[in-house]
Amino acid sequence: MLISSWETLIIAILVLFVGRFLNTHVAFFRHFNIPEPVTGGFLASLVFTAIYILTGLSIEFELTMRDNLMLIFFSTIGLSSRFSTLKEGGISLVILMVVASLFLFVQNGIGVTIASLTGVDPLIGVVGGSIALSGGHGTAIAWAPILAEQFGLLNATEIGAACATFGLILGGLAGGPLAQRLIEKNNLSPAGTEHITIGSRYGEEHELIDAEMMLETVLLFAIAIGAGLHATVLLQKIGLFLPQYVTCLFTGIILTNVLPYFLKNMKCPSDSSSLALVSDLSLGLFLSMSLMSMQLWTLVDLALPILLILMAQVLVLALFTYWVIFRVLGSDYDAAVMSAGYMGMALGATPNAIANMTAVTKHFGPSGKAFIVVPLIGAFFIDITNAIVIQLFTGWYGG
Repeated sequence: MLISSWETLIIAILVLFVGRFLNTHVAFFRHFNIPEPVTGGFLASLVFTAIYILTGLSIEFELTMRDNLMLIFFSTIGLSSRFSTLKEGGISLVILMVVASLFLFVQNGIGVTIASLTGVDPLIGVVGGSIALSGGHGTAIAWAPILAEQFGLLNATEIGAACATFGLILGGLAGGPLAQRLIEKNNLSPAGTEHITIGSRYGEEHELIDAEMMLETVLLFAIAIGAGLHATVLLQKIGLFLPQYVTCLFTGIILTNVLPYFLKNMKCPSDSSSLALVSDLSLGLFLSMSLMSMQLWTLVDLALPILLILMAQVLVLALFTYWVIFRVLGSDYDAAVMSAGYMGMALGATPNAIANMTAVTKHFGPSGKAFIVVPLIGAFFIDITNAIVIQLFTGWYGG
């Protein structure tokens, strides 16, 4: 049974409302920072799975709109990234960027090794590595069509979404306790007493969104997507195959950093509340459509390999964060808070990292550096380096 694009959109919006209701009334989802579309989307997929098991009816969705929403979301991420903010992170930003990039190889190596030992496709290990964990739901779902069409991994969406969701939970469970252990063992304390405001942009709380501002935002992400799609074609002609979302991310970065030099009176798009609104809506609908369309019954035979991969990933990451990340970042209080953030980021997503660091700083005190460095890595660098690493591993093990 095929559901049309507009019917799919209606169901996706209802799924978002359900996710919001559950997150409001169930403390577990709030505590582990599970996104609303993930909560509602997984519930919807369970309902559709039950329908399939009971009646044999397979419900399928027309997902062209979802693919367009994915491009919109990643273009807004690019449009939100300014080079001028990078210098604020200092040497810690450079160190964490390099170490986090190297660990992408470790994540995929662990996944591929366990997948091979358990007799399943090594690409499942890549999905359970940096695609779903460091990349999160967005990257997992963005790569799923490529893995299905080019490498025959037909249930890549289901595997990626399952790993990304469990990664969110495990990252939320592990990050705070690890930082607490580092702080208490090393008798650490904040260097300053500054107040940190989390979760809002400067001036945004008083800014109203009007039609002109919205049109400017639509124009910018439309240009970013159009240029990104052309860039994808050009890169393919020289033998470099990148997902469309990566090139749209790049063109968004270029636009937001170049336009202010030519249009002096134009407000920087990264400061726009309308851009934040488009980003939130496109991500929410994109995830809702992706998760509610999962065919979970296809994962039964892969449950044990996926579980083993996730357990190994958490163990190795915890040891790596404790013995490497904390030390290379300076072994001080900021390093401990950034370690909590890195656990959340490498197992889930940037919001998970911020949630971990917020919990730690509320208990032990502020860390301004951590809230600059970790979000920049998670929202700017990791998607770019991860795309390159994924490309390498799919080339090595996709044949």
